[in-house]
Parts: sequence; C-alpha cells; structure tokens
Amino acid sequence: MKDLTQGPIPRHLLRMAAPIGIGMMFQMAYVLIDLYFVARLGDAAVAGVSTAGNVQFIIMAVTQVLGVGTMALIAQAVGRKDPDDANLVFNQSLLLGLLCAVLTLVGGYGVAGLYLGALAADPATLAAGLDYLHWFLPGMALQFALVGMGSALRGTGIAKPTMVVQMLTVVINALLAPILIAGWLTGKPLGVAGAGLASTLAVVAGVVMMTWYFVRLEHYVHFDTKLFAPQMAVWKRILAIGLPPGGEFALMFVYMGVMYWLISHFGAAAQAGFGIGSRVMQAIFLPTMAIAFATAPVAGQNVGAGYGERVRETFRSAALISAVLMFALTLVCQWNPQVFIMPFTSEPDVVAVATEFLAVISWNFVASGLIFSASGMFQALGNTIPAFISSATRLVTFVLPALWLSAQPGFQLRHLWWLSVATMTLQAIVSYLLLQREFRKRLPHLKPRPAPVVEAAALE
Repeated sequence: MKDLTQGPIPRHLLRMAAPIGIGMMFQMAYVLIDLYFVARLGDAAVAGVSTAGNVQFIIMAVTQVLGVGTMALIAQAVGRKDPDDANLVFNQSLLLGLLCAVLTLVGGYGVAGLYLGALAADPATLAAGLDYLHWFLPGMALQFALVGMGSALRGTGIAKPTMVVQMLTVVINALLAPILIAGWLTGKPLGVAGAGLASTLAVVAGVVMMTWYFVRLEHYVHFDTKLFAPQMAVWKRILAIGLPPGGEFALMFVYMGVMYWLISHFGAAAQAGFGIGSRVMQAIFLPTMAIAFATAPVAGQNVGAGYGERVRETFRSAALISAVLMFALTLVCQWNPQVFIMPFTSEPDVVAVATEFLAVISWNFVASGLIFSASGMFQALGNTIPAFISSATRLVTFVLPALWLSAQPGFQLRHLWWLSVATMTLQAIVSYLLLQREFRKRLPHLKPRPAPVVEAAALE
C-alpha cells in the first residue's frame, strides 16, 4: 500500500501514471498487433474486426462499473486507514466480476449475429466480424478478473504489478498472432479467428499471473473465501459509483455504432479507414488516460483522509499535465497524420479516410484530456453521475445532428469528424462546470492540507 495523502501531488501523479501508461500502451498493442496482421487479409477483414471490436466498448462499460467502483471505495478506505473495508470490497468485486463474465458469454454468443448484421457493410465483413468475435469473447469475459484485481491495486496506490502483467500478455499475444493469424511455423493460418484466439489466450495468461501475484505477494487486499458470500450492501456501494462510468462507455458504444452505421454507406474501405484511424486515436489518448487513471486514486485517498485542498490540487495538476501532453500530440497529427497510418495499410482509399479522420479529430485532443481528468476526479469524489451527464449531452449534440447531416445532399465523412470536434469541446466545458459545482458541494467541510512530513534524516 502507498500513502498518497502525503508528498507532492504532481510526483504522485507521474509516479503512478508512468506504469499505468506503459501498461495501457502494451494493452493497446493487443489491438494494433491484431490490426497489423489482419490488415494483410484485406479491407473486409479489417472492417469486420473493427466493427466486431466495437463490442469491446460494451465490455469496457461493464468492466468500468466494476473497476471504478472497486478502485474508488478501496482508495477511500486506504485514506481512512480501514483495511477491513478495503478487503471486503475487493472480494465482493471478484464475485461481481464472475457474474459479469458469465453474462458476457451468454449475451455475446446470443446476439453477435444480430448486432454485426446491422452494421457490416457487406457479407464478407459480417463473416470476418463473427469469426473474430466468437474467438475473442472468452478473453473479453476474463477481463473482469483482470480489471477487478488491477483496480484493487490501483486503489492502494500500486500500479507496477499490473503493468508487468500487461506487458507480458502483450508479448504472448505478439508471439501468437503471426502463428495463429498468418500460420507462421504451423502452415495453418486461421485468419481473423486466429486474431481473436491469440488475444483470448493472452488474457488467460494474464489472469493466471495476477492470481499468482495476489496469492503469493499481495497482503493489504487478498483473497478471502469467507468474504465471497454475496453482500448486497457492498454491491450497491460498488454499483453506485461504478454504474455512471459504465454508462459513459455504453454511450461510447452508441456513438461508435452510429458512426459505423453511417460510414457503412461509403463502403468497406471507409469502415476500414475509420477503424484504423480510431484505433490509432485510442493509442494516442494513452498518455492522458494514464494521468486520469492516476488522478482517481491520488484524489480518492485524499478524499478519504479529508484533505480538500489536496483534492483540488490534484485536478489542477492533472489537467495541466494532460493539456501539455495532448497539445504536443495535436501538433504531431497536424504535421503528418499519415505517419501513424502507414504501418497498418497502404490501400489508398483506406489511408485517405484514416488520415483525414486523424487530422481533423486531433483538434479535440486537449478537450479530451480535460474530460478524462474530470472523470477521474468524479470517481475520487464518489459521485460519478455528473460525468455520465456530461457524456450524455453528446446524444443531443452529436448523434441527432449526425443523423440529420447524413440525410443532406453532399454529406461527406469529414462532416462527422468536425461535428465530433465541436461536441467534444462542448462536453469538456460541461465537465469542468459540473466538477466545480461538485467541489463547492463536497470539499468545503474537508480538512486543510496536512503539514509536510519532516524526514528523519533532515533532523540530524
């Protein structure tokens, strides 16, 4: 356990963000490695895997419910110096994760055909998407265990073990992808099905490694079979914090679904270009997402300890660091967005769509950083409803105008990209205003900044 209620806030943020960012970078490599090899199979394969990969937003939504609720409650318990409550929350989160994994498998195999059939541009895209999704669903289900254990560690201020496991799982995926997708060594290529299977096997390895860590090395929170019986009061606490962030990812699923549906009218090459561009964008977002993931436990422990001034300082530091990082990445994308796209495809039509998407969408990078930082603060404060409200505004500001634009003469893809920039900027403003209101409501009664801890060596 790491005490984040003492010491400089920026140092805590960067210390936690570094391993989180590295781990997320390797996690994103799952997608990019698959995309690299799948791109060699043609536009239909890329479009199918990208469309099926959108299901991951639903899984991420549910894992967010589990992960955010677990992390926030454990961080606040650590700040209160209450290890018993932290351990109770951890074990109940594992039980919830098991239930979610079962529902993922049942629901995924039951409705995959209907979902992909509605979005796929052609039969070849549909077939590729189904092959990929059927083999990746077990891996998606196992992600609940990984998220539960990783979130518990993050709440206690520890990020390195999760990073190491993520790195190793990506190495495993990187080794399996060419063997299973392209048939290296075996001479039996499985195509997009191999991409899904490689990712699933890597997730299995990750669960095994994280379980070993908790059994052998972790002591502040640990497996306790006596705490595995369902306790509805604890579930309600987890869900009260976790459901709104899960709703945010569900809304992202809606937004992406609308995008894929509208883009499908332009053909498989357009869907493939958007798929590659959006995955690259997600990779670019990793630095600011790492800062946001570090913001939640740092601020959460200080909320639990009652240090209101340090909570505010956490947001100021996180927002500034994110803004600087994302502005630099915006400049790179304006200079030469094509450099991010060329490693994945040389198809002119696909490159054109992906490059234009990245060049336009990069103008919302700074706004996205502010949104991520604000979301981390809402998690720390234990009230994530404002973040959900902020995301929900895009149902009105993006989805409805996008549907209207698609029916107008001369509708082009870039109209969607610019609409996304405008609505993301508006969402950032809403998030900031809601967070300031939350500060006014929750922080005035908290204690001032603690006095600096004097090191023993300084007294000698």
